[in-house]
Amino acid sequence: MRITILAIGSEGDVRYILALGKGLVDAGYTIRFATHSIFEKMVRSLGFEFSLLKANPGEMLNSEAGQTALKKGKVKDFFELIKPAVLQTGNECWDACQGTDAILYSPVAGYFGPDIGEVLNVPALGAYCLPMDPTRAFPSLFVSQRSLGGVINQLTYTIYDGMSWLPLRSTLNLWRRDPLNLPPRGILACLMASRQRMPVLYAFSRYVVPKPPDWGDNLNITGYWFLDESASWQPPQQLADFLAAGPPPVYIGFGSMSDRKPEETTNLVLRALAQSKQRGILATGWGGLGQQDLPGEVFKIDRAPHDWLFPRVAAAVHHGGAGTTAASLRAGIPCIIIPHFMDQPYWGQRVVDLGVGPQFIPRDQLTEERLTSAILEALGNQSMRQSAVTLGDQIRAEDGVGQAVKVLDRYLSKSHKVSTPVE
Repeated sequence: MRITILAIGSEGDVRYILALGKGLVDAGYTIRFATHSIFEKMVRSLGFEFSLLKANPGEMLNSEAGQTALKKGKVKDFFELIKPAVLQTGNECWDACQGTDAILYSPVAGYFGPDIGEVLNVPALGAYCLPMDPTRAFPSLFVSQRSLGGVINQLTYTIYDGMSWLPLRSTLNLWRRDPLNLPPRGILACLMASRQRMPVLYAFSRYVVPKPPDWGDNLNITGYWFLDESASWQPPQQLADFLAAGPPPVYIGFGSMSDRKPEETTNLVLRALAQSKQRGILATGWGGLGQQDLPGEVFKIDRAPHDWLFPRVAAAVHHGGAGTTAASLRAGIPCIIIPHFMDQPYWGQRVVDLGVGPQFIPRDQLTEERLTSAILEALGNQSMRQSAVTLGDQIRAEDGVGQAVKVLDRYLSKSHKVSTPVE
């Protein structure tokens, strides 16, 4: 059976679905993976067919124009920026899905996956790393990090749908007309978009986000999907020597998040490490900083697999992306979240609520004093450290990919729309 996976965004938006794709290949499925050129090598190395999506919304989001629009609250300007890419990406997703038996799609690809599945008459399932479906238990993570009461919580999902679908309605309706030959979607349908997401495979742990009681059987929390590299990755000798030379350091890295003042941020981080008397590892995004510019207690890396590095550090300071948060929680270490935007404040609040990290610090409120205090709390609070260890044990005991494959097997075997058996 051939499954096409549509994955749009940064590495954190793509990597977890690559892990599921690998599990599906091992189970006998043929995978075509539609994503951006920067992931082509990784996709092909896993034995998938590759289909190119030329535009990358993650790059647009981190561009000067994208950041300016978001920071000034000019959401309309950001949507105008991405409209041409939306139309192009929709066409490329349509091409990638030709001849497929089923479709899996990431959150951003939810603009396209369900409609393509409808036209091709094949199952289309969401594959999400963050909770997206309406519930009374908690609000849309894009609207609030705190419960607003059951009725309002559920209403926030309609609010989010309006924020994310209505600005692109005219563009998406052009795409629905050609090439899909579908009628235009009205305003009410746009506002009800989140209620149409079914079924969904959720790639996070029930210990981190318990399943809400009003979610149906079609919404499946499977456990995290990890694409591990530690078995085949060898650290540079300098990194191995640094780790062996003293107590576990504090990891600090902000993933794909851009920084307008990298030197200023670097100096802030170095001062916080010095004030807290901790060794540190700085990962990527440090403005061309060389190892020679750092004190002996701090080491800079361009990249190291999280599944290899995080078990070797004392705590992780990061932006709160879903993938990085998952990796640090699995390692059983406290997290200090510095959210920049989107879903990152949500994961920052989950870390706080689970008792595995101090209060998160929004990026625009980051100071040397606040970071120093957070590091000292993360390392000195024994209850927090034990909670992190316990949660790590629970996450490592799950088989998220295996569970997702089983759920997908069951769903596809029952779907009357699928005539091709699993090979």
